[in-house]
Amino acid sequence: MLLAYIDEIGETGAFVARDHARFNTSPAFGYAGLILPADNARKFGQIFTLKKREIFKTEIEKAEHPGRWERKGASIFRPDTFDKYRQQIRVFNTLVRSVRSLDGALFYYAAEKPLGTPKQTDLDTDARETAAMREALNRIARYADYKGSNVMVMIDQINEKTRAARLPAMYEHILGRASGYPEMKRIIEPPMHIDSVLSSNIQFSDWIAACVTRAIEYQIIKESPYQWVTGDNALPSVRGAFTHESKIHLWQRDLSDLNHSDIFRSDRLLHPAAAGQLVGDQLPADRFRRMKAAAERAQIRQ
Repeated sequence: MLLAYIDEIGETGAFVARDHARFNTSPAFGYAGLILPADNARKFGQIFTLKKREIFKTEIEKAEHPGRWERKGASIFRPDTFDKYRQQIRVFNTLVRSVRSLDGALFYYAAEKPLGTPKQTDLDTDARETAAMREALNRIARYADYKGSNVMVMIDQINEKTRAARLPAMYEHILGRASGYPEMKRIIEPPMHIDSVLSSNIQFSDWIAACVTRAIEYQIIKESPYQWVTGDNALPSVRGAFTHESKIHLWQRDLSDLNHSDIFRSDRLLHPAAAGQLVGDQLPADRFRRMKAAAERAQIRQ
């Protein structure tokens, strides 16, 4: 049996631009993490805990509850991490290699958001979350079927009210889709919610989700400060580490979606290098974004 540990890529809210006063968090939403054979899950958890205690020894010793201390992925994957805290990235690479050596893989699915405020894009955050979870489950099931194994999916704990609201929809999706897509039967139960404080593997899924979030931001946002994640020397371990089913779905672009390690390409398909001046570069950035968002909304109404 396989165990899949996933966490959120970005958040479900609207996105306008990195420098927007309110809607500036993430240009895409989805899920990312790791998938391991059940027999190797505990071993990887031990490796993660050992490496975490080595790299964050001082912080853990000062913590009120050292055994419950965790470092969030967003704090590791910052604009200046590779310059100032390169040892953290070395540990991340070591952990990814450990996943692969234990017959595991990394995974992600995300969907690019339409540009605009909630009102401009008719945003329904519940629908966005549900759609992303369904796609993630579809792709995890496909991978499990390829491996010839059943799979259990685990995600970082949320409040009980939200969990209870999500559960029926996930049951309905898994059971309803199984008639046409038998690989869905590989998923034993809807995602189980586990407190990250209690699970090293859930903690590492948060690190992976943060890494993928930064890579996606670099691909989508022209002025992103996360070019370093695509450098040959930064994260060599992630290339080839993702399942074939991993992808980001682009929003109404004349380009193919980005699959598995494509999000770590330094040459961006969405923002190709130009010998001369691009048309969009002649406009103020804010005006160009407004024009692009308006064009997207007009296309939706057609």
